[in-house]
Amino acid sequence: MTAGTDLERGALDALAQRWTAAWVGDASFADCCTPDVAYEDPLTVMPLVGPDAVTGHAASMRTVFPDAKVEPTAAALERGGHACLPWRLDGTHLGEYGPLPPTEKELSLHGLHYVELSDGLVRRARGFFDLYEGAQQLGLLPRRGGLGEAALLLLRGFGLRR
Repeated sequence: MTAGTDLERGALDALAQRWTAAWVGDASFADCCTPDVAYEDPLTVMPLVGPDAVTGHAASMRTVFPDAKVEPTAAALERGGHACLPWRLDGTHLGEYGPLPPTEKELSLHGLHYVELSDGLVRRARGFFDLYEGAQQLGLLPRRGGLGEAALLLLRGFGLRR
């Protein structure tokens, strides 16, 4: 199979399972990705290249959320060599992330990975999730619509809003 060719349902489901299992450390990204896989999400500064780089990123997330569970929220969708893999992460923020100390708060975050496939493996992947929502759940940013958000917007130069 080359890019642009659809996977059979069973092969797509198996790939999605390996991808999800790799995020929690139960499988290897080398088993579901091409050797030159490129990955990015809202937490990566630059795209990560290669299964080892993605493995390192996933391992750092497991350090931050050691009890994390990642589960699919719907069946993977695929067409023309691209797939969408929806998921939900549930975990407790128990590890440091850069200068951010553990908040010990629970996080439940929905997201998806949009992937480009090559020969039945992930060649490029981009993760999408609401970083602001995650920061709110961890107590790092104010809830939307409240006085805290208004103050934050004022500080950012957006003026007062109703």
